[in-house]
Amino acid sequence: MVAPPRVRTVAGSTAPPRVLTVAGSDSGGGAGIQADLKTMLALGVHGMSVLTAVTAQNSVGVQGYWELPAEAVRAQFRSVVDDIGVQAVKTGMLASVALVETVSELLAGVDAPVVVDPVGVSKHGDALLAAEAVATVRERLLPVATLATPNLHEVTQLTGIEVTGERDMAAAAEALLGHGPAWVLIKGGHLEGEAADLLVGADGSAHWYRAPRHDNRHTHGTGCTLASAIASELAKGAAMPAAVAAAKAYVTGAIEGGFALGAGIGPVDHAWQWR
Repeated sequence: MVAPPRVRTVAGSTAPPRVLTVAGSDSGGGAGIQADLKTMLALGVHGMSVLTAVTAQNSVGVQGYWELPAEAVRAQFRSVVDDIGVQAVKTGMLASVALVETVSELLAGVDAPVVVDPVGVSKHGDALLAAEAVATVRERLLPVATLATPNLHEVTQLTGIEVTGERDMAAAAEALLGHGPAWVLIKGGHLEGEAADLLVGADGSAHWYRAPRHDNRHTHGTGCTLASAIASELAKGAAMPAAVAAAKAYVTGAIEGGFALGAGIGPVDHAWQWR
């Protein structure tokens, strides 16, 4: 992929690549929109946001969430894309059938890579996607994705395949590719042993990414952070395999630096490179 053009501002400075996150808010600051924007800042791109839902959540769980109206999501998206433009988009929590349909329609008209994190449940096991919306994700959202980044719970939710080891990951990727994305990244973080992820392309290419597993329970926001990091690298001009490699390295450092907050699971450290 050719590196995107740098935009010259009136003052003469140069704007960085622009990445848009379409996701829910995490009031605890560890995941969602907050994690996305922190990741984008850390990786040198300009982050922008379309808020889809507001959650009340902290280190011990999600106490509730409230969806925004579809027209509010559409207005935010058009406001940013039509004026500022985007060089990559990342989606996260979409919550409902109406929001999945709305965002899928909007993304179909975007000429930029789209990284879909098909958020189904929170780190604490709380549902963040209505059960009736799962089919809509398969039928409407995955076909407009450049890359889908499901964890193993989301793989089962979307395909019915239970991944119990690395041997199952290729079949899961093929099942998801059948729904239309150009690439699928199966995240093996819930398996034992090394943190191994498998990237498979619709062209048949496959890439494994491995990292040591850090003994740190404070991993809130890992999925949001990885998807946002990939989108950031794509916006900077990296090809998909290289973008995933760079994002994997970043999130591995963030997991190692994760810190305790509150009484439960703390967040990864988005600023680990600066400490």
